[in-house]
Amino acid sequence: MTKRSIFIIFFFLPLLVRSDRTLNTFTIFQISGPESFAFELTGHGPYSGLSDGRIIKYQGPEIGFVDFAYTSPNRTKEKYDGTNDPELGPICGRPLGLGFNYRTEELYIVDVYLGLFKVGPKGGLAKQLATAAEGVPFKWLDGLDVDSRTGMVYFTDISTKYTMRDLKTVIRIRDSTGRFMSYNPKTNEVKVLLRGLQGPGGAGVGRESSFVLVPECIGNRLSTYWLKGPKTNKTELIMSIPGPTNIKRTLSDDFWIASTINLQEPAPLAIPRGVKVDEFGNVLQVLNLAGIYNNSAIIEVQEFGDSYYIGSAFLSFAASSKIC
Repeated sequence: MTKRSIFIIFFFLPLLVRSDRTLNTFTIFQISGPESFAFELTGHGPYSGLSDGRIIKYQGPEIGFVDFAYTSPNRTKEKYDGTNDPELGPICGRPLGLGFNYRTEELYIVDVYLGLFKVGPKGGLAKQLATAAEGVPFKWLDGLDVDSRTGMVYFTDISTKYTMRDLKTVIRIRDSTGRFMSYNPKTNEVKVLLRGLQGPGGAGVGRESSFVLVPECIGNRLSTYWLKGPKTNKTELIMSIPGPTNIKRTLSDDFWIASTINLQEPAPLAIPRGVKVDEFGNVLQVLNLAGIYNNSAIIEVQEFGDSYYIGSAFLSFAASSKIC
């Protein structure tokens, strides 16, 4: 076993051994590459982006998922429906992070190749809002959260050098060119708030719009970026956590973080967890997700209504499980 694997096991041992609940009963949705979920204020949904460029909406168990929107004007159903070829992503689109502005009923979308978008309640072709920040083109847009109080959109670019197709390289060299950004719909301005991040995932806006939690998957850490108060525009590390990706806030103002512990020795092993924390980084609950995801990385755990929703951009299904 390498020194790095030993360090990971020792450093993250509390999260590795802790499991407040193991989820063994799931509802499976056979859809390709569903990384993130969004729900209407009325509870309708979930919405999710697929590897073939579609954004779909769940209409209940009798109907299932239906097409809702797409990001690429070059996309045709006949040619691209069902594809999971990453080489086609720049043509047909690849939506990842999703989030509603509940006041305007607009769904915001980050497409890994094509930029930041929004679409109205009727769906269809989404409107492109931005393809670069401060003169630097987006390379690998990932997570997104919308502050419905202010209208601000917060999203991340995993790398300024590599795309999603270069995942193994980004992990191997521990790329540190990621960015955390904001989009102001009133001015259409995209601003870079943080640079030099190691694999930033989907950030989560905190209560009263006072802060945003920013995860770094490669950096194995979670930080607070302050939007208000004496620490405005400052960042502070609040916890170390293995492989954090998307963050989703709950109705009680806590946060679910998708976390995967990756070990390479003596054999490659991924340990998927859902970790619930408060705004200070205190761990409140840990879900063991190996019952369905086995040795696979997860990207998002979201609590909505009476269920958890779990997704990954790299798998051919999404799963939900009852909270009680």
